[in-house]
Amino acid sequence: MSFRELHPNIKLRLGVGFVQRLLGIMLMPLMVIHLAALYGAATAGALTLAVAVAGIACNFLGGHLADVHGRKPLMVAGEIGATLTFGLLALANSPWWQSGAATFVLFLLNTCLASAATPAADAMMIDVSTPENRTLVYTINYWSINMAFTLGALIGGFFYGDHFALLLTAAAALSAATTLVTWWWIAESAPQYAKAQAAGVSAMLRGYLAVSRDRVFLRLMVAATFTRAVEVQIGYYIAVRLSDEFPEQALTGLERWFPAVDGVAMLGILRAVNTALVVVFALFAGSMFRRLSDRVRLYAGLVVFTAGYMVLAVSNSGWILIAAAVLMTLGEIANVPVKQALLADLVDPAARTKYLAAYGLNARVGLLVGSLCVSVGAFVSPVGMSLLYGAFGLGAILVYRSLLPLREARRSAAEQSEAGPADTERNDTGRNDTEAAEAARPAAAPAQNGATS
Repeated sequence: MSFRELHPNIKLRLGVGFVQRLLGIMLMPLMVIHLAALYGAATAGALTLAVAVAGIACNFLGGHLADVHGRKPLMVAGEIGATLTFGLLALANSPWWQSGAATFVLFLLNTCLASAATPAADAMMIDVSTPENRTLVYTINYWSINMAFTLGALIGGFFYGDHFALLLTAAAALSAATTLVTWWWIAESAPQYAKAQAAGVSAMLRGYLAVSRDRVFLRLMVAATFTRAVEVQIGYYIAVRLSDEFPEQALTGLERWFPAVDGVAMLGILRAVNTALVVVFALFAGSMFRRLSDRVRLYAGLVVFTAGYMVLAVSNSGWILIAAAVLMTLGEIANVPVKQALLADLVDPAARTKYLAAYGLNARVGLLVGSLCVSVGAFVSPVGMSLLYGAFGLGAILVYRSLLPLREARRSAAEQSEAGPADTERNDTGRNDTEAAEAARPAAAPAQNGATS
């Protein structure tokens, strides 16, 4: 399977998604900095928290609406909203009009509209992909995210000062372009049985209650939270430890460029190594790991990823830390696309966007664990923190170990139902083809879905 063979929706969504992430990464930190300059750090923190909470709420709302009304209406509405809010933000920060209140309200609206559209966009990628090409799709998407992160941070950092309004104007123009692409060329992909659902608040709450009872999905959430809790440590406990404990030193062979590196500089080097390796190697992950099954790739990737972070938690040698960063990045490249494909295969298609909206909570919980680890690290030795990371990694592997056989069973059932006769003759399992097809599909009632594992 090559990029050219992918569904047109996937190729267009990868491009549109890259632009969206580029703008988000470029402008989100700048909006916080701008609000802090206008109102002070304390007030800006409260305003940013309000925006984050509203974004989470709209993410859940969008997950329900996209299952009821389809993917495209939510995506188009999100793009139109981004275009209008970026344009008005540019006006509210122009030489002709300066309004802090308008800036905050528009920032809030922009975040809400983008968050509401996100589950629909994620679900569309699953709708039009297949189990055979999903690992490729998510590998490209993973590379795209990291490339957007790199370029967005650079552009925002260099042009913020006297060009904030210009950045917002450019964001409005790019959003207008992605609106046209989404409107004209991206086709609706929601399954018809998914769209035939009740609307209203009570229906939304019942839908998310059903998601919360799906034990298979809850296991996916637990495993993802374990890995996220390890991943965020470089910005939490590891960052604090390096700042406090890392002795200033020269990196042998790099003295000309880095005559003396302290803990903060070392952290920057580790982040740069991680980002550079992902951008360079992620697109080649398919060829790098083509001889490995998904099972081996996932397990080995998680082991290497966790081992890298365990070293980062204890070492004070510059080159050992760099080697650990290389190790954890290779593990990350190996396991992330497989985890995303596993999620896509196991969620109920009839409520796909609800599942994806709820799945996003693992990132929030991971950040919470990261914050707690800073406090725990004040009382626990680096070796103890390293062992804690190892426990998180082992927990993730054990949970995924229970999920992979379930996916294989569903794939086998689906293949048998497709290969069988079109009539209702009994197959060799004693069930007719209609029953086999139902078994292949994740249960419409998620609680039953979990009960089959």
